[in-house]
Amino acid sequence: MDDGRYIGTSVPRIEDARFLTGRGAFVDDVHTDGLLEMAILRAPFAHARIVSIDLAAARAATGVVDVFAAADIAPDFPDGLPEIPIRLAPFKGFEKHLQRPIADAKVRYVGEPVAVIVAETRYAAEDAAALIDIDWEPLPAVVDMDGAVDGATLLFDDLGSNVATAYTVSRGDTDTAFRDAEYTRREIFKTQRQSPFPMETRGLIAAFDGAAGTLRLTGATKVNYFNRRHLAAAFGLEIDDVELVEVDVGGGFGLRGELYPEDYLVPVASRRCGGRSVKWIEDRREHLIAANHSREIDCDVEIAARRDGTILALRATVRGDLGAYIRTNGGVVPSKAAQFLPGPYRIPAVAFEVQAILTNKTPVGTYRGPGRFEANFCRERLIDMMAEDLGLDPAEVRLRNLLTPADLPFALGELVPGDTNAAYDKGDYPAALRRVLDDAGYDGWKARQGETDSDGRRHGLGIACFVESSAAGPPESVRLTIAADGGIEIRTGASAMGQGLETALAQICAEVLDTDIASATVLHGTTSLLPSGGGTFHSRNTVMAGNAMRMAAEAMRERCLDLAALRWNTDRDGLVFEGGAVRDPDTGNTLTPAEAAAFAAEPLVTEAAFDNEGKVGFSYGAHAAHVAVDPDTGHVEVLRYHVVEEIGRILNPAMVLGQAVGGVVQGIGGALFDKFLFDADGQPLATNLGEYLVPTSTEIGEIEAVALEDYPSDFNPMGFKGAGEGGIVAVGAAIGNAVVHALNETGIELREMPFDPVSLCTQLKDIREKEARR
Repeated sequence: MDDGRYIGTSVPRIEDARFLTGRGAFVDDVHTDGLLEMAILRAPFAHARIVSIDLAAARAATGVVDVFAAADIAPDFPDGLPEIPIRLAPFKGFEKHLQRPIADAKVRYVGEPVAVIVAETRYAAEDAAALIDIDWEPLPAVVDMDGAVDGATLLFDDLGSNVATAYTVSRGDTDTAFRDAEYTRREIFKTQRQSPFPMETRGLIAAFDGAAGTLRLTGATKVNYFNRRHLAAAFGLEIDDVELVEVDVGGGFGLRGELYPEDYLVPVASRRCGGRSVKWIEDRREHLIAANHSREIDCDVEIAARRDGTILALRATVRGDLGAYIRTNGGVVPSKAAQFLPGPYRIPAVAFEVQAILTNKTPVGTYRGPGRFEANFCRERLIDMMAEDLGLDPAEVRLRNLLTPADLPFALGELVPGDTNAAYDKGDYPAALRRVLDDAGYDGWKARQGETDSDGRRHGLGIACFVESSAAGPPESVRLTIAADGGIEIRTGASAMGQGLETALAQICAEVLDTDIASATVLHGTTSLLPSGGGTFHSRNTVMAGNAMRMAAEAMRERCLDLAALRWNTDRDGLVFEGGAVRDPDTGNTLTPAEAAAFAAEPLVTEAAFDNEGKVGFSYGAHAAHVAVDPDTGHVEVLRYHVVEEIGRILNPAMVLGQAVGGVVQGIGGALFDKFLFDADGQPLATNLGEYLVPTSTEIGEIEAVALEDYPSDFNPMGFKGAGEGGIVAVGAAIGNAVVHALNETGIELREMPFDPVSLCTQLKDIREKEARR
């Protein structure tokens, strides 16, 4: 760059060169000598006992190297079959409902691993799987939360309940607020079960040397140091003897990188096969039935307000369907839905009950903006309903209740058990809403809601506001090395999921050292690079790894100043670091970092770890959606979408824009398409792309994203706030409100996602039939 400045500049992504030229290396691109392939026989029943398993025919099949079930491998673990641990939201009771890598006596969802086949080719493994003979005793399946709470059928017979945990949290006096309120309304909202849909499915390659006691697992990502620790414990290995290797990743969005049964089964297969490398690549059907689902909650929520729209209180029961087991981070969904239900508003009193419920469906994890997407839909739809009841403008109601700069910071109270310190940091929430209203031309829409175009479609504009946390979790680490040839190597414990990690760290390094970004190489995610790392989740990389990068680069400047003073035999205090080198103003001498490394006769190395000590920053903003709805077919088209988000400080505007636009696209999927259905026996009805619909380019209208940086975070030196999830969290809410405004003459009220043609046509038909009966 001509001016030497990188932060705040749309530097082209370093990663893109290899991706655009076909040089990306994904896990299925990795091949080794003697590589074996693995297939998994998965449960065909949602709930059944395993009476017996006969593996003989499969073991005798051509090309098969090994076949095993639970009984074959349990003795190989120090403490028997391990339980997959909880990583986040470890609420009391969850520990009783953990999953083991392979079913032993009972299966609890379609897709649960029952047997593993290892063969010379995947084809041979799949063919052998069909030869396994299992005697099943089918059991009744629990497929919805009402049936689960009833308890007539139990997933875990000895526990007496399908409610894994329940708790209540509150702030203020809700009873008095509701008693004295001039207006109340109660509604039940539901968000459907859905899942992230990365282009690349999951995959792993394990090389387990039993004699040496080492395990190398290629294809890991997201939270590799956490996973390494627990895999080492499960297999009775030393942590340093377990290596998790990260390669390129075709998308994550919360789903990739958590511990799954396969993270244990692939290493087991390699160990049983004498240490030969074993590869498992998930096919798309496996992905849809076995990888984490998410989002499914219902929220029975009631609002209390004055007649002028001032909100006095919220109370709710939030129930989350967590599927058959508590997986590593599944409890985040209902707990964060409750925490973010008040949103960015000044609500004096709130009271929430949270229930995490087990059903005979695929277990749940997180999906980009977990709990926030769901909470925003419930709250923002309810605010629009309240505005309609009171004859008020939806935007004015929001502006009346949004937290202002004078209200911030704002203590949340104990909205998550044990967490009494969380608080929204500084900001101007009304300003963000006003910006999106201006961008969307809201004033001109007030008289246009529901207008009909020449095709008979009705148009509507919907708005929604949000607040979002970022950068929780453990410290993040960086090691910076500069060689005598000028090469810069950056190592980080963070993982890359496609968000531009390499570019972000190289930008910060180049900014601090005032050097060329092209000289930097960024290595990440592999556990042999550094002793520790936090990983990638909760929009934390730019905040955590970025600040660690700055600290390491600043330490490198100090190291160069020390070496220059030593070389020139002068006082260090008189030297300056500028223009990418140490300079002595008195003599004009300069010393670059590369020259300093040559003088030291070894590469220069600095390390840093950044810990925000649990103080997370809160981004915030607003969305507006312009939709056209065909009342005859129920088809919804998003014509234009606006996002405004305050993120504290912008590192790379192009990457921030990409995150926002990508989030909107996924949110449109959640609002209009994505949906898992199950029949009464717990059989999944969406196991391919003809049944599980996702948006394509033809379903996406014009998206305008604006990032603001008026309120840098006080919780990290660079002022960053995460920008990975603000684009998705309010999409369902904004589109839902837009559809209602488009169909305002019908009186439709949307309480469930998605707003697909079948559901809209059904509701419109019901409305017409009720009117006819009158």
